[in-house]
Amino acid sequence: MDQFHIIGAKQFDRANLEELFELTEEMEKVEASGGSDRYKTKVMTTLFFEPSTRTRLSFESAMCRLGGKVIGTENAAQFSSAIKGETLEDTIRIVSGYSDVIVMRHTEIGAAERAAAVATVPIINAGDGAGEHPTQALLDIYTIQKELGQVDDLKIAMIGDLTYGRTVHSLSYLLSRFNGIKIYYTAPENVLIPPYVKKFLEVNHVEYVETNDLEEVAAKVDVLYQTRIQKERFPSLDEYEKAKGKYIINNSILKLMKKDAIIMHPLPRAGEIATEVDTDPRAAYFRQAQNGLYVRMALIHKCFEKQGFVKKTIKI
Repeated sequence: MDQFHIIGAKQFDRANLEELFELTEEMEKVEASGGSDRYKTKVMTTLFFEPSTRTRLSFESAMCRLGGKVIGTENAAQFSSAIKGETLEDTIRIVSGYSDVIVMRHTEIGAAERAAAVATVPIINAGDGAGEHPTQALLDIYTIQKELGQVDDLKIAMIGDLTYGRTVHSLSYLLSRFNGIKIYYTAPENVLIPPYVKKFLEVNHVEYVETNDLEEVAAKVDVLYQTRIQKERFPSLDEYEKAKGKYIINNSILKLMKKDAIIMHPLPRAGEIATEVDTDPRAAYFRQAQNGLYVRMALIHKCFEKQGFVKKTIKI
C-alpha cells in the first residue's frame, strides 16, 4: 500500500501549504480543548540517530494530543542495533512492524528517502544531516503567516550557518511557493548558502541577495531568521571559530528593525540572539516553537488518513 511520507520541502506546493495551515488552525483548537482520542489505537516511533529536544518532544506531544502512543529512542546511534552494524534499511523494516508512523532524525543527507523506500508505514523526516528539515520549515511558514498575516511580498533574512543549517534549505524551498519573495542570505564566508539552493531559487524565479552586512539587512526585512553556528557539523575547530559570533541580534539590531518585523530562530540558540531581545514583542521564536506542536499534529493526521493533501472536512 502506498504511504504518505514527509521527506522534503519540495514535495509541498502552494495548495498543499494552504490546506495544511487550515488543518493546523483546527489542531490549535483541538489542543486547546484538551486533545482528542481519535488515534488511540496508533503507535508512533521516534527514531533519532542524533540528539534532539524540541523536535522529538514536539512530535511526541503532538501524538499524545491526538490520543496515540509513543515508543522510541532519542539516541538510536548508540542505543539501537545500528551500533552492531545493522543497516538503516533493516532497522526501518523491523520498526515498521511495531509502528503506524516513524519520525526519524539521522546524521546523513538522504537517510529519510532511504527509509521511505523500504518502510511499510509513513516516514516523517525530522532532519537528515545537513540536508533538510521539512517540518521545521512548515512551522516556520505557518509562523510567518500567523504573525504577519501573509507570506507573499515579504523580505526575509536568513542569518548564520547557511551551509550546514538544514532549516534554511527547507525554508528556502517553501518560500519559492509564494509571490514577491526576496531573501537576504547573511553568513560568514565559510558557511554560505549552498549552490544547489541558489540554483533552485533561480529556476523558480525567487530573488535573493548574498550580503555580510547584518545592520543594513535588519533595517530592510520583515523577518530576521537567525540560526545557530553548528559546532558539531564543522570539519574542524578552526573552521568553527571562523564563523562563531559573527552575527548577533541584540538591542542595537532591534533599534534598526521595522516596528512590525519579527525575529525567528529554529532553536536551540547559543548566544546568537541575546537574551535581552526576548521581551521584545517582535521576538517570535518561542511562539514559533509552540506552533510546531500544531503543525506536527496536522502532519500526523495526514499520514494516518493516507489522504496526501486532498481537501477533506474532518472531525477530531
